[in-house]
Formats: sequence, C-alpha cells, structure tokens
Amino acid sequence: MTRSAILAEQPAESGVAARTWWGAAAAMFAIAWGGNEFTPLLVMYKSHGLSVTTVDVLLFDYVLGIVPALLIGGPLSDRFGRRRLMRPAPLIGAAGSVLLAVGADSVALLSLGRVLCGVALGLAMAVGGSWVKELSQPPYASAGVVGSGARRSAMSLTAGFALGAGAAGVLAQWAPWPNTLAYLVNVVLCVIAAVWVTRVPETVSRPSNPGRLIDDLKIPVSGHRRFLCVALPVAVWVFASVGTAYAVLPTLLMGKVRGVPIAFSAVLTVLTLGCGFTVQSVARRIDRPGTARIAVIALTLVTVGMAVAACAAATLTLWVALIAAVMLGCGNGIGLVAGLQEIERLAGPADLAGLNAVFYSVSYIGFGLPALFAYLNQSAGIGYPVMLVAGALVAIACLTVVARNYRAVSHE
Repeated sequence: MTRSAILAEQPAESGVAARTWWGAAAAMFAIAWGGNEFTPLLVMYKSHGLSVTTVDVLLFDYVLGIVPALLIGGPLSDRFGRRRLMRPAPLIGAAGSVLLAVGADSVALLSLGRVLCGVALGLAMAVGGSWVKELSQPPYASAGVVGSGARRSAMSLTAGFALGAGAAGVLAQWAPWPNTLAYLVNVVLCVIAAVWVTRVPETVSRPSNPGRLIDDLKIPVSGHRRFLCVALPVAVWVFASVGTAYAVLPTLLMGKVRGVPIAFSAVLTVLTLGCGFTVQSVARRIDRPGTARIAVIALTLVTVGMAVAACAAATLTLWVALIAAVMLGCGNGIGLVAGLQEIERLAGPADLAGLNAVFYSVSYIGFGLPALFAYLNQSAGIGYPVMLVAGALVAIACLTVVARNYRAVSHE
C-alpha cells in the first residue's frame, strides 16, 4: 500500500478519554516554547555586535531543521506510529536549548542550536498535530465539535510560542545570566514533556506490508485546487506576518526604547502571539465550511497589518507598531486555523500528517522575510517602509487568489 497509516481501534479508557491528548499537546507546547524563546533576544544579540542580517538569518536557521522534519516526519509516523516519532522530539528541543545557552558568543553554536530546535518543532507540527487531532476524536475521545483537533493543535503551538517569548524577554532583561537562563527553563519543560508523552496512547497501527517509503512521501491531495488556492496562499503569511511584527519592528524601534529594548521586543512578541492565540477560539465560530471566509479575513488582516507596519517604520512611532503587532497577530492566528481546517476537510487519515507537513513547510519559509529585508536594506539601500508596502501588495495578491476560489466546488 502507498499510504500506511491506519487508525488503531483500541478504545480509550473510561474517565481518561477527555485528557488523552494533553500529553501530546504538552510536548508541542514545550517545543514551541523553545522554538520562539530566541525571538525577543534578537535585539540583545544585535546590541552585542552581531549584524542585523546575521541575527535575522539565525532566526531563519531553524527552518532548516523544521522543513526536513516536517516532510519526512509525517510519513515516518504513518509507518512507525506517532509516539515513536514524538518521544525524542522534546529531547531534541532540549539539546537545542542547551547549545543556545552555552553558545552566546558563537554563531556556529547558535546556528546549530536553532537547527535542532527546528527539527523538534517540525516533528511537533507534522506528527504532534496529527496525533492531537486523532486523540480528539473517537475512539480516544467522545464525539465533539468538528475541528477541535485543529484548534487544540494550533492553540498548543501558539501558547508555547507566546509564553516562551514572554518568559525569555523578561528573564533576559531583568534576571541574572541573560544569555543562559531562559534556555535552561526550556530544557526543564522539555524533559517534563518527554516523560509525559510516553504515557500518551498510540493512534496508528504498524502495517504488515508498508511498501516503499518513497511512496509514503507522495501526497496526491496536495495538488487539490482547494489546497493550492486557499490553504497555501494563507500559509505564505502565517509566519511572515509575525516575523515582521517581532523581528523587524523591534529592531527599527530599538532607539526609541532605551534601557529596555529586550523587554519591548518581548512585549511585541507576546502581543502578536497573544492576539493570535486569543483569536483562534473565535475563528472556528466565524468559519463557514464550503467557503474561504476565515482565510479571506486572515489575509485582509495581514494586508492591513503590513500597511500599518510600514507606517510604524516610516514614523518610528511605538503605538503604531503596537497596532501593527495586533493586526499581524490576528492574521496569523486566524490564518493558522483556516489552513488547518481546510486540511482536516481535505485529508483522510493517510494524508493528514503529510498535508500538515506541506502546509507548515510553506508557512515557515515566511520566517525568511526579516532576513531578506535586512539583506536588501544593507546591500541595496531599500528602506523598510518601501519593503513593507511591497509586502502588503503581495498579501493583496494572495487575498485575490483566495477570494476567486471563495466557494468550494463539489467536484474538486
């Protein structure tokens, strides 16, 4: 067979069913915490002498770990089971945080630490996201609201991203060992999650005749018009939006917040992701199956947010930057749910992990946008306001594609 995942049939234990997904979600939370604890510290590394481009490339480096782990982790978990792939993920994340803690003066160690955090995060997204979705439906949980798995997965990640960034910013600004302590906190969280995840039930059974792995890597449904014209245009901006809010704007406004640049960076990061987290619970209520309503809303928010960010870059005004962070964060949160909801509707059990992997791979490439902006600014002298306006125009183009495919066609 070309796709090997078959949902296991064992029922959940009475009284525990409603909580079976918690361990998998906790692992996703701890790993996401580690993936984003680096973000509010960008201004710290820049103030310590690293160039803006170098630090923004370090932000992007964990995409080098995320994308391979996403693309191969899903199919491998279809073949060998979710738990076998997720058990080492928190420990890989812990190893990445250890390297970041000891490598403050070494670009090589920082880069390697970011890549390891990326590998862990890629596994958390492709494997953990599918696992939480499966644990949120019968036989592991009572039949609940449609889309609860996607919502739980998205909220676990976003909560980890936001709280990790907030804690790292506070600790680096006011606690001792600013280069180290935040990362050590994540090591502890990852170890706890690694223990917890071993108690989560498996949801796939190993096939007796798995076939070739190369066949498992093929995802035919990724060519579906709905995926290409609704999910992917949203994916482009899921993390490009928040990267703009908490990697670009804090650097531009560093001179306006003398004395607390790390704390201000953390505020922007937490505000952005906090809005993204909060709005996800609303996104399900305004979603309409068969339409691209929430995808259109997400891209509209991103477009407006990029325009407001351009104003913040031009005027160097703090309150304008805060508004941009709110808009971009809401666009991120609604966009994440929009993409995952589309995937749940398109994918069967055999395609779920793989399609999640493709969506997140495209999403995370957006973290390259701050590095691209920094390079163009330093090498070509292009101003940030101009580049942010260009970003808004690209978001409008993505919005146009989604709007033209607003309603799903039954024969697609």
